[in-house]
Amino acid sequence: MMDAKGQKRLEGRIAVITGAGAGIGKGCAAMFAAQGAIVYGLDRNAAGLEATKSEAGINFIPRTVDLLDEKAAENVIAEIGTAHGRIDILVPAAAFSLFAWIDEMSYDQWRKTLAGELDIVFLVTRAAWPYLKASGKGSIINFASANSHVALDGSPALAHCAGKGGILAMTRQLAMEGAPHGIRANSIAPGLILTEQTARHMQMDAEFEGKAMQKMMIKRIGRPEDIAWCAVWLGSDESTYVTAADISIDGGATAW
Repeated sequence: MMDAKGQKRLEGRIAVITGAGAGIGKGCAAMFAAQGAIVYGLDRNAAGLEATKSEAGINFIPRTVDLLDEKAAENVIAEIGTAHGRIDILVPAAAFSLFAWIDEMSYDQWRKTLAGELDIVFLVTRAAWPYLKASGKGSIINFASANSHVALDGSPALAHCAGKGGILAMTRQLAMEGAPHGIRANSIAPGLILTEQTARHMQMDAEFEGKAMQKMMIKRIGRPEDIAWCAVWLGSDESTYVTAADISIDGGATAW
């Protein structure tokens, strides 16, 4: 699926990628491993992690964990950070969201989505912070969304938009707090990317793909590797002057 073309742009880096059992997290994990990083993949889906390992190879180390369990998140990060004395790259790709129109969304659905978009990033980042500081060149790569910039016509994504908008603000603040410690923080804002979750959504809503495609300048749905190549760059020494940035990878959909 992905050709690293013999490159080793992340050789020797210690990377932690959450949500590595599926979708964009899986794509980043496979790409990072191909680029020479030692990749710890965190997910609550053990079967998904094993599937990623079969693709990523020996550089991928799976860890099954519920990242919304504060103590469990702290423990798994402490295990990794202590083993290596540092964490060089943190990619909090894990996310969970519920979609409903505002007049149909319960408070419980709202809170679960914000936990699945924001808390899940906060907890792992706070736990990893001392080990990112120990690296001296730590890189945090968060995931916002096209929905953090524009509303998506026909999508009941209120809570998702709020969560991903929060990721934009969180990332800028992390960049400021991390700069004195050599930590950079950036975000990627994907458009429509073909993952297990979006494939199910498109099957349920026959018009969704067509509406999304109308906004794209590049007339195809994105792939996880489209995102992973950008994440490799943000995790490498090629981007050492880049922090507090948000990069849209959406086929031009949010440009007009």
